Amino acid sequence: MTEGLRDALLRAGHQVEILTMPFKFFPESEVLKATEGWLKQDLNQFNGYTIDRLISLQFPAFYANHENKTLWLMHQHRAVYELYDEKNASKDLKKLKNEIKKYDDKILPSFKKRYAMSKTVAERAKRYNGIDSVVLYHPPFNEERFYNKEPFNYLFFPSRLEELKRQYLLIEAMRYVKTPVKAIIAGEGGQKVRYQKMIEEYDLKERVSLIGEITEEEKYTLYARSLGVFFTPYDEDYGYVTLEAMLSCKPVITCKDSGGVLEFVEDGTNGFVLSNSPFELAEKIDFLYENRKKAKEMGRAGYEIYFQKNISWDNVVSKLAD
Repeated sequence: MTEGLRDALLRAGHQVEILTMPFKFFPESEVLKATEGWLKQDLNQFNGYTIDRLISLQFPAFYANHENKTLWLMHQHRAVYELYDEKNASKDLKKLKNEIKKYDDKILPSFKKRYAMSKTVAERAKRYNGIDSVVLYHPPFNEERFYNKEPFNYLFFPSRLEELKRQYLLIEAMRYVKTPVKAIIAGEGGQKVRYQKMIEEYDLKERVSLIGEITEEEKYTLYARSLGVFFTPYDEDYGYVTLEAMLSCKPVITCKDSGGVLEFVEDGTNGFVLSNSPFELAEKIDFLYENRKKAKEMGRAGYEIYFQKNISWDNVVSKLAD
C-alpha cells in the first residue's frame, strides 16, 4: 500500500518520500516509546525544504505534526481496540490502551481530510474514536499481471501462517470434502508447525499442501489455475487475497466474521460467505467442483465487481493529492 501510493504519486508528477521508523510491538513500553517519538516529529520543514503535504497511513506514524496533513488510515493499534481482551490483559497493556486511546481521540480528529482503506477500518475508527472517514480502496501490487486459466482441482489460500488468518479452517474443512479437490496453502509464519501437525493428525497429507514461500510468478499461476480461493481471516483490515482472486476471475469462500473481505464478496454472486463450520465450508468446496460452469460465472462476476468499485491508483491520487 505504501510503496504503491509512492509510485502512483511519482507517476502523477509529485515529489514524494516514504518516512518510516523502527517499531517494536513488545514489550508495551516500546510501543509507547515509538508513539512518543512520532509525537515529537515536526515535518513541516526539513533542511530548508518545505513539505507541502503529509499523508499518514498507520499507527504510530499518524501522530507526526504537520500543518497540511491527510489521513489514509491503514490501521490503528489493533491490540488495544477490537483485539483487546479485558480479562486477560496485563497491567502494562491496560495502561497502553488508555494512553493510545487518549492520543487517538486527540490527534485523529485534527486531520483536515480523513480516508480509510476499507469500510472495516473506517467503522472501527468511528466506533472507538467517534471520527468519520471516507472509504478509499486501492489495487493490489501488480494488478495487471493477474490472469485466468482453465482450473485444476485445488483451492488456493495464500497468506501469512498466523492465527488471525485462520488457515486451520481450510484444514478442518478438508476432512469432510467428498470430491477429489486438494488445498494448497502458501506462506510462512508462526502457525506452520501447528498446521503441519494438524495435517498429519487428520491424515490429510495427500489432500493439503503447505508449500511455504512462493515467487510472484508462482502466485499468479496458482491463482489462475485454481478452482477457487479460500480466504477466511478474522476481521481482516482489507484483504489483498480477495482482490487478487477477483482479478484472476476466481470465486472466493470466506466467513461472516472476515471483516474487509465482506466488502467485496457477495454471497452466491462471486463467492460464498459462510459460518466457521467445517461441514458448511466443505459443502461449498464440493459445490465448486461439481458445478464448474457456475464457479466460472462467479469468478467472472467478481472480476466485474472489482472494476465497478473504481479501484485504481488514479482515483487514490485524485483524492489524497487534491
